[in-house]
Amino acid sequence: MDVLEVLNLGDVAQTFSKMGMFPVFDLAYYIVSILYLKYEPGSVEVARKSPVASWLCAMLYCFGSYILADVLLGGCPLDYFQYNSHILLASIIWYLIFFCPLNLFYKCVAFLPVKLVLVALKEVVRTRKIAAGVHHAHHAYHNGFLIMVIIGYVKGSGVALISNFEQLLRGVWRPETNEILNMSFPTKASLYGSILFTLQEAHLLPVSKSTLICLFTLFMATIKVILTTRHSHGSPFVLIESWVCHLLFGSPLGGGEEEHHAAPAPVTPVSPVKTKEELSEGTRKRKSKKAE
Repeated sequence: MDVLEVLNLGDVAQTFSKMGMFPVFDLAYYIVSILYLKYEPGSVEVARKSPVASWLCAMLYCFGSYILADVLLGGCPLDYFQYNSHILLASIIWYLIFFCPLNLFYKCVAFLPVKLVLVALKEVVRTRKIAAGVHHAHHAYHNGFLIMVIIGYVKGSGVALISNFEQLLRGVWRPETNEILNMSFPTKASLYGSILFTLQEAHLLPVSKSTLICLFTLFMATIKVILTTRHSHGSPFVLIESWVCHLLFGSPLGGGEEEHHAAPAPVTPVSPVKTKEELSEGTRKRKSKKAE
């Protein structure tokens, strides 16, 4: 902490942690979230045929974490929909991305330099949501460390944890895409981040919340920008996770991210070409028939 004081980073972190998210950061969050919705196969067709279903999916992409967290904490799942400005802003973004003439808005926000800025801004919101989720759970369950981790994890993961439900709204059922079974980098990072913020909330981590928010935001934004630039779905945690799982659970080493997220390999059909053993068996049978 002395280094932070010398460099005057403590004041910077404090100021950064108190910055308001609406409208700039929330705007970036909604744009990137609905952009990912449009990337989903068949989402454009659904928007044309059933705009209501598409709008509901967009709202889940933007506010799914709040809905799921409220359900887990015994609140009303519609509670966040009381914020009219957020709903209106997300709805406008949904309409522009899906229905803007000539796809102009989509082309602008999907342009890589612009997208990188938006992705970085989205991670600012994600970190703030994790910290707020842990703090909220700590207020309700003072010693419920597991509950704090779960709520922070849910707040940071967004719609990923209820992606199968969101797919049903689009008429799609792909249980193999379950985020718990195949965690993406943002989901894993949200879990690890919620653990860190829980430790900080319990005063077991010798760092202030504002500093932790600043450092974790820098980490998330940097990694997401790099992954987006490389068009990669990998994770920097793969090597560490591989060794830890090998030591604790006996999992094989060397499982890359691609293997982890790959769909189950189809059963190899029986080749019509006969093996040497089958040919030898056929020859033996023919010889025995001739002898008879």
